[in-house]
Amino acid sequence: CKILRCNSEYVAATLDLRGSGRAAAYCTALRSYSHCTRKTARTCRGDLAFHSAVQGIEDLMIQNNCSKEGPTSPPRPRPPARNHRGFESLDICNYEKSFLYKHGQPPSYQHCAAFGDPHIRTFHDDFHTCRVEGSWPLLDNDYLFVQATSSPVAKGSNATVTSKLTIIFKNMKECIDQKVYQAELGNLPAAFEDGSVNGGERPGGSSLLIRELSPGRHVEIRAEYIGTTIAVRQAGRQLSFSIRAAEQVARAFTEEQDLQLCVGGCPRSQRLSRSPGCQHGRGAVDAARALCKELLPVEDVYFQSCVFDVVTSGDANFTMAAHGALEDARVFLPDAEKLHIFQ
Repeated sequence: CKILRCNSEYVAATLDLRGSGRAAAYCTALRSYSHCTRKTARTCRGDLAFHSAVQGIEDLMIQNNCSKEGPTSPPRPRPPARNHRGFESLDICNYEKSFLYKHGQPPSYQHCAAFGDPHIRTFHDDFHTCRVEGSWPLLDNDYLFVQATSSPVAKGSNATVTSKLTIIFKNMKECIDQKVYQAELGNLPAAFEDGSVNGGERPGGSSLLIRELSPGRHVEIRAEYIGTTIAVRQAGRQLSFSIRAAEQVARAFTEEQDLQLCVGGCPRSQRLSRSPGCQHGRGAVDAARALCKELLPVEDVYFQSCVFDVVTSGDANFTMAAHGALEDARVFLPDAEKLHIFQ
């Protein structure tokens, strides 16, 4: 897909337009841009940048009263390639640079997390505590598939914890081979399933990297080619997942991919109240509150989740699960004012 070439030719053609002939020259550049996108339509059908360019051209032609028929300008000569490679090969696998180049502004980001019982913080800052036993998709879009497998936190309990995570980075021709990452309780590897730590032999292979921040406890996966960073943690007998994803990437799914806990939260039938039940006793709740308060001084949903998990499981390690999720949110959230949610 050569849409970046069309974009750069259009930007070059309109960069210095001034004076009385500006309107006619602008329409000529838009027609050339449209012609360029038509030539690349077959190979760009599944490309987000292509579809936004096509829509943008139509809007601009209407706004500027440009006729679809008329002169087009020949493509400008391309600048000498840097290091024998042009913009496409150098930066197409860096989402942020590519987005900035095409749109003149950095991309927007969204954050989702699943930790503890599990508790889900969605891309839209909704917060649910879920039963969801078995395997459920956290994400299922054109670029990523993330599945969490949950099992009961204790025998006979309604509450569950994430015991396995599967993350699939889907094949992206210019940048990476398909890569699969799997974590299970007691096994938090610092490599993909095939033993590699990057996106493979393609020119953009280094745009997908995995590194261990704390052995057996914290792994980070950076996917620069889709503007996404993922943190996977283990605290006690549970796994947690946090993601910062470019907004366009998070939204790249069809109506068929409607079940995604990061997008819609957990289904109503699977939601639990975070009020610890009376059967646990006031003493247990007070002890859990004191324990959680040490790491989570603000009594927000992370604090509430911590208290719920410690009371339900009897495992003090759940304080680390909520604390880790809060720390990830502090790093990943685009808007610091949305860090704490109160319900």
